[in-house]
Amino acid sequence: MEIGITSFVETTPDVQTGEVMSHAQRLREVVEEIVLADQVGLDVFGIGEHHRKDYAASSPAMVLSAAAPLTKRIRLTSAVTVLSSADPVRVFQDFATLDGISNGRAEIMAGRGSFIESFPLFGYDLNDYDELFDEHLELLLKIQASEKVTWRGGHRPAIQNLGVYPRPVQNPLPIWIGSGGNQESVVRAGLLGLPLMLAIIGGSPRQFAPLVQLYKKVATHAGHDVSRLTVGSHSLGFVAEDTELAADTFFPSTQAGMNKIGRERGWAHYNRASFDAARSFEGALYVGDPETVAQKIIHLRKHVGMTRFMMYVPISTMPHDQVMRAIELLGTEVAPRVREEITKWEAETQQESTFA
Repeated sequence: MEIGITSFVETTPDVQTGEVMSHAQRLREVVEEIVLADQVGLDVFGIGEHHRKDYAASSPAMVLSAAAPLTKRIRLTSAVTVLSSADPVRVFQDFATLDGISNGRAEIMAGRGSFIESFPLFGYDLNDYDELFDEHLELLLKIQASEKVTWRGGHRPAIQNLGVYPRPVQNPLPIWIGSGGNQESVVRAGLLGLPLMLAIIGGSPRQFAPLVQLYKKVATHAGHDVSRLTVGSHSLGFVAEDTELAADTFFPSTQAGMNKIGRERGWAHYNRASFDAARSFEGALYVGDPETVAQKIIHLRKHVGMTRFMMYVPISTMPHDQVMRAIELLGTEVAPRVREEITKWEAETQQESTFA
């Protein structure tokens, strides 16, 4: 069971002071967060790509490359790369470069993205939203599979037997599919035999179990070894020494962030009742003391089937020391508890299967 952190490197106004930190400061902070995550034994750190004022990371590979030589073991991934509006050759080159700098710890998580600012910025038509993703993913996978590429599509200029460099340390460089729960994306990941990351930020995580089963069924039908495929969850969360302290600390910035996005998308107002309901045991919010959070992650593994858990923290600006403490507790107390329990559970399950 892999456990890690996702950050969108937010620069929203501080809910207490109203101050807005510079993009430069927040970028330096997130590098410190990646270094700490590595030091406390977390498995992976993901940076989301955005192209708007309230997020500082337009280039996840650049941010992750800054942390790569300062870390030793942690895997470094985008979360996600907005592949529909990105050139697949450049994406592969950037992450192959990161892979070299980190000595084989890079990953690409490709998705459509839930924000659309990159389309007009890079000259793409939103009417081609789905078609662009399909085409760009096809090319990205061709580059992953071969040093020399011949390819033709409907939007990007063709490539005729050209090499793409540098080549990564890992062969192949891992490419994930990131999805908000769209069935089409789940089926695509299964058909291609790619690892799948599901954004579970509302409702009950158990509702995603049928999608995980569909993914595995499609992958099996397509001839892939399901035991080698990873399914992950990207979920909001926060850890503190005490559950009520965690909730009281995390709620103000979460409410501000959810309502900001909600106003743009027509969501209902997010209040403390919504927050508390989501942090119930069957809810999608992983907020509490280390034992509470650990038990929810264990529950997710047993009943939904995830083998990677990514805690998205924070959703809106929080004091850096609070985020660092949450990362520390996730690595030193939550992760060991989860790994111990899951290892024991898997051994018991295997034993029961042997004697069945």
